[in-house]
Amino acid sequence: MPIESNPIATADQHAVELRALELGQHPTVRRAYDEVRAFWLQAAAPSPEMRACFEWAFDEVMFCAAVWSLNQDPQHPKVVTITRLAHTVGDVAVPGSRYGHDNPDSIYRVIPIAGSERYLINGQVPERRLTENYFTLWDPKMNTVDILNGSNLALNSDRTFTITVDSDPADGRPNHIRSSPQAHEFYIRDVILDWAADVANSLSIEKLGPPTTPQKSDDEQAELTARFMRYYAENTLRWVGFTCRRPVNDFRMKLDADTDGALRNQIYMGGQFRLTDEEALVLTVRLGGAKYFIAPITNIWGTTNDILNRTGSLNKAQSVANPDGTYTYVVSVADPGVHNWVDPSGLHEGIMTLRWAEFSTGRPTTDLGVQSEVVPLAQLRNALPAGTRFVTAAERREQIAERARNYAWRLLDH
Repeated sequence: MPIESNPIATADQHAVELRALELGQHPTVRRAYDEVRAFWLQAAAPSPEMRACFEWAFDEVMFCAAVWSLNQDPQHPKVVTITRLAHTVGDVAVPGSRYGHDNPDSIYRVIPIAGSERYLINGQVPERRLTENYFTLWDPKMNTVDILNGSNLALNSDRTFTITVDSDPADGRPNHIRSSPQAHEFYIRDVILDWAADVANSLSIEKLGPPTTPQKSDDEQAELTARFMRYYAENTLRWVGFTCRRPVNDFRMKLDADTDGALRNQIYMGGQFRLTDEEALVLTVRLGGAKYFIAPITNIWGTTNDILNRTGSLNKAQSVANPDGTYTYVVSVADPGVHNWVDPSGLHEGIMTLRWAEFSTGRPTTDLGVQSEVVPLAQLRNALPAGTRFVTAAERREQIAERARNYAWRLLDH
């Protein structure tokens, strides 16, 4: 049943997005836009295909920088959602804001805090609890200060909750997150595993005590936004460079950490693929006991491609398992007729950052991993396991239509 409301379409969210559009016309931001654009293109030296998707991807990353930079004041905090698809607020078109090798399943929200202040995060969980939901408190370099697993929230009878945030020990308080002088920002992940049934938590933030500083002037805000724009380009270059130094079509690079934006207790394996029209990349994934898994494709600008009208990402709930519990995915430019086709949106190259999370014992079993093999597309069936689910053209159209229907609530403005 389609979900008919959007808990992230708050008054604060609308105000920040509309303000980001206005801010984009400030001379300082316009100058930074042109300078960062030239810098990034020169530094990345993209292939023709990657150059072809630069303009729209760059616009999204820069809009993300504007949105995120507008919620950096711990004296006037808001709950703001980042990395969204393009949508509308009333009759105003709001650009997409994807960045940082975004996970299409994740709703990312940020809240600025100061370690010397006290805050309350108030919220309500839906009747169907999320498989994965974390409240991560970062320092300015995206290293974890403290974390609360949403599945451990103590709830009231109406599923509401309050999280206390301050530098004191919990001392018996449920739902407490301890800050520190290094504390800078909350990065909150609500992961939508079942697009048809899952919905994000409702959230709001309350600072205890009046603000001690005024809000930034337009010029001060524009300067901050310009710094964010440059930083986002540099960050993406660094992350992509780390991945692209690995051999092509090899996905054994593993990250298991709580630094540089990675989520504690989540495991990432990534790599770059490069294929011809006549080739297919076959990935065989072992979950290692994970309740959550996703295989998304991004370009070198750090954004996913078309995840609404194509199967540009597939998670565990959207995939068909092999009889032995493994999952086999196929990446190819042409539709191979396989249900588990991760569609590169017409691109012959890209980056995949595979993610595993939520292990029943807290850690994965030793068999977690992925095997990759490039095979001729004409011989693909011989490389696939017995029991592979194939689809007709009509079934593919319905698979894609279902994705769009189930995603639609995230684009509502109410």
